[in-house]
Amino acid sequence: FTLTMMMALLAMGMYSSRQRSSAEGQVLRIVASGVFSFVSLALLYYVVPSRFMGRGVLGLTVVVGILASAAIRLAMSRIIDESIFKRRVLVYGAGSQALMIAQLRRRSDQRGFSIVGFVKCVEGPVEVPLDKMLVAEGTLLELCRELSVDEIVVAMDDRRRSFPVQELLECRLSDIDVIDLSSFLERETGKVRLEALNPSWMIFGQGFSRSGPRQLTARSLDVLASLALLAVTWPIMLITIIAIKIEDGIKAPVFYRQKRVGFEGKAFDVLKFRSMRVDAEKDGKAQWAQKEDRRITRVGAVSRSIRIDELPQIFNVLAGDMRFVGPRPERPEFVAELGEKIPYYRERHFVKPGITGWAQLCYPYGASEKDAAEKLQYDLYYVKNHSLIFDISILVQTAEVIIWRKGSR
Repeated sequence: FTLTMMMALLAMGMYSSRQRSSAEGQVLRIVASGVFSFVSLALLYYVVPSRFMGRGVLGLTVVVGILASAAIRLAMSRIIDESIFKRRVLVYGAGSQALMIAQLRRRSDQRGFSIVGFVKCVEGPVEVPLDKMLVAEGTLLELCRELSVDEIVVAMDDRRRSFPVQELLECRLSDIDVIDLSSFLERETGKVRLEALNPSWMIFGQGFSRSGPRQLTARSLDVLASLALLAVTWPIMLITIIAIKIEDGIKAPVFYRQKRVGFEGKAFDVLKFRSMRVDAEKDGKAQWAQKEDRRITRVGAVSRSIRIDELPQIFNVLAGDMRFVGPRPERPEFVAELGEKIPYYRERHFVKPGITGWAQLCYPYGASEKDAAEKLQYDLYYVKNHSLIFDISILVQTAEVIIWRKGSR
């Protein structure tokens, strides 16, 4: 029961650093987790009768679990000082690079650290708030010890001039972590910030693995997850087919094939339930989907809101054109346009596209160049850090997106 409840809480976003729901919203998610646990265990007992637990005992356990989880979270938020779990960070630099850290003002962006201040470089500019500036009267190491600093973030605008090699080395050998700006922002925000990105960081940094064992585990997860989802959702798919036929006529096409850019830039036909009118792009020009798009049918509005229209992509996954988890595949017209305007956009195609993904969890539906640039930062984070555990975590958390209808359009 504990394992099932924890998985349900994870699926509802209760272990996410990006969770910003109100107290009432969090209670609602805990209740939904309890209901999910009850249903899951009831199905388990049906399949494995030897593990049977009485309905009364199970029901009481769920109620106690919901109340205890809500009470513990409330108590922790009132009693525990979050600052004792945060790393104390000193930023070396005060220019435009350091300003990116100063602009992380949301509570969810600063869950893992607290800024003790900024130290100006010898020849660098000052763009951060002056009240955050520190003056090092002695050495950098002495300042760090005085302020109980755990980590130094090197955020210099120009490292070619006055780079404090000796001082940073002393700090590092004194058990104070030293990290560059790109790695710090990646770790704390869950995305690769394009403004701080440079090719050498991608070339010499860790990650971007495409090893044989990784390919094997990825393909195994794709096949197992696809077959499991197909076994559960085939009645929903059948109902969707019937609904489309009823609304648009018996001769109306059910599926929609569209060219998308896949692995290493190769095009493939993505398969979806048709959610727009047949003549949605009668002029032949690709268009972004918009809020309250008039091209969307009544059945399509429902299927898109709860992601039913994506289910036929299971067959793309089984065929090997897509993965269950990966960047969202875009149309060739958009890729050509965005690749010219957004740096590193084509690098997102070095993993297979997916039905769900890290960007889909972290950012709402994108329908503009600005949205594409923002989602690219999450896609690059996934390309760099993808692993079996990360994929499973994304799959579980996708339930929150579907149930609470986050980002659908």
